[in-house]
Amino acid sequence: MCLAVGAGYAALLYSAKAPWSRAVNYALAFVRFAVVSFLCFLLLSPFIRTTTTTTEAPTVVLAVDNSQSVGLFTPPTVLSQTTQGLQKLAEALRGKGFRVETRVLDAARPVSPDSVQFKAAATDIDNLLTSVREGYEGRNLAGVVLASDGLVNQGRAPQYTDYNFPIYSLGLGDTIAKKDLSLPLLTYNRVAFSGNQFPLEAEVAYDGFGGQVATVALRENGRVLQTKRVNLPAGQRRIKTTFLITAPAPGKRRYEVVINKQAGEFTDLNNAKFAYIEIVKGKLRVLLAGAAPHPDLKALRAAIIENDNFDLTTYLPGIAPLKGQDYDVAILHQLPSQGGLGQEVLNLVRTRRMPALYILGAQSDFGAYNALSTGLTVQPRGQQTDDVTPTPNPTFSRFTFEEDALRRFTAYPPAPVPFGEVRLGGGAEAALWQQVGRVKTRKPLLVFGGTPAQRQATLLTDGSWQWRLQEAVEHDDRPEAYDRLIIRTLQLLTQNANKKRLDVYPTQDAFSSQDDVTFGAETYNAIFERIYSQQITLTLTDEQQKNRTFTFTNTEDGAPLHLGQLPGGLYRYLARATLSGQAQQDRGEVLVQDQQLEALQSRADHNLLYQLARRSGQRLYYPSQFEQLTQDIQKANYKPIIYEQEDLKDLINLKWLFFILLGLLTFEWATRKYSGGL
Repeated sequence: MCLAVGAGYAALLYSAKAPWSRAVNYALAFVRFAVVSFLCFLLLSPFIRTTTTTTEAPTVVLAVDNSQSVGLFTPPTVLSQTTQGLQKLAEALRGKGFRVETRVLDAARPVSPDSVQFKAAATDIDNLLTSVREGYEGRNLAGVVLASDGLVNQGRAPQYTDYNFPIYSLGLGDTIAKKDLSLPLLTYNRVAFSGNQFPLEAEVAYDGFGGQVATVALRENGRVLQTKRVNLPAGQRRIKTTFLITAPAPGKRRYEVVINKQAGEFTDLNNAKFAYIEIVKGKLRVLLAGAAPHPDLKALRAAIIENDNFDLTTYLPGIAPLKGQDYDVAILHQLPSQGGLGQEVLNLVRTRRMPALYILGAQSDFGAYNALSTGLTVQPRGQQTDDVTPTPNPTFSRFTFEEDALRRFTAYPPAPVPFGEVRLGGGAEAALWQQVGRVKTRKPLLVFGGTPAQRQATLLTDGSWQWRLQEAVEHDDRPEAYDRLIIRTLQLLTQNANKKRLDVYPTQDAFSSQDDVTFGAETYNAIFERIYSQQITLTLTDEQQKNRTFTFTNTEDGAPLHLGQLPGGLYRYLARATLSGQAQQDRGEVLVQDQQLEALQSRADHNLLYQLARRSGQRLYYPSQFEQLTQDIQKANYKPIIYEQEDLKDLINLKWLFFILLGLLTFEWATRKYSGGL
């Protein structure tokens, strides 16, 4: 039909006598026939089907444990043999059509085998293998060659995790026990009271020194405080010794326990360990008052008495008179109440401008509560409630939630909160949002507000006792996430209640040398309203009196200042800013714990590597068996995967066809014009 239309059109146009030759006439007729026929054909929506074939070669990943323990305890000749063997293995496999990549513990991207340096400060083999699994999901991953000493000190135990690829284990390190002394563990309370004595227990591990005597010293800032001679009984491998220390003036202290190096000892890198202790002036006095007996009160009491830094007094109206002592913070459970109970407690909090945590519930008087200026107003709709679980506010930076706490929050049972309108006031900030089912809302659950003169917080549920109970059941009677939440709330309420206009603070009680050290900052104007975009200068001074200076600006989203990783030690900081033309400063201390994880154990664990390989149907190799390893991978007969992709494309969408048609029509028009036609 298309050809007939084209032929008819050409015949109709070029059948009459023309002023040009017969050859030109036939040529022009053919051009018009071709153009019209093809245009008609395009109206039928023809398409082109193309098939693309790609081939993906099998990939072998060389997963190298580049931790310090491998470099420290693997004989240099064996380590050199390993690095050279890995390069030769990669070259041999590439020659057989494999794709080879090298990955290490502390790098997110592949590296070259000859650039591997054994300096990683911790070993997390599970994270390394999991990143390989996730990175090559859906791809042609033939297997993983895991070169390691099997010493894991972070993350999950890899031998109990299923990986969906073959693992060829390559054993490094040394499985022969060496003559060595080490300090695997220090046991102590992290908080002590000034003037009191507290114990610090050191566990001494030893190999090859049975029947001898070790000298263990307790030091602070290089000064020896105590020295003990510890007998090392034959037939044992560990023994404990205890130092009794008198807590000095308030502040953060770093104590060092050191074992003097013995003759013939393999290394003294694991002979020292640090203890970080905060010395406080005295216990914080907490008043826990409730409108009536409630399971919440027991849960709160249990969380508080677990911490030696608090002295708790419980009060219920009408049962016993209220002791008028000087409390540091109050927890008011459903106070103010609808029955008007507990007015004496509310008067005490108001007159002494005491920091307070309000817990709202079915008996709360919301009208009286809204008049307290806590930074939150609640307008409930009758007795209706929502059942919610806590979800952290990611912009809240006054304290942080550990990964373990976030996982525990997801298992909490729903607790009732008032259903209605909830509004945050100026300067108030939510630490927790409400999550209804799987929906994360922007309704606050735990709010911090008030003023610097009287800090206040509000928890909008009287069902949090269920959270502690559930957590205790699931985690062997250790409800750590709930207890930490309550303790940190009280600490934040009692922190810096001296009307400081510049408040700079570390976001954690202590950091490790592998952490990103972060600081938060708050600035206030003359009437103690929060202000932002203020330039702050922070100076860190280490124990050698070396200074580091950082300049930053605080923002409304509460983004912290990131200092990166710092060497272990006790740092003093001084922050300065000019607020409304007045110079302000704040000072404090931050602890960075130096963890020598890689030096604690020198004996390689090849049994772990054997289990990993066996579970995936492979075996354990050693650096002298690279040739056998190469042959076994090749004999496994891993094949490339051929992918075929079919694509349908409408012919009318090909742009080059337009230009061909335009060219033919232009040729026809130009020829007719040149030959004297229209």
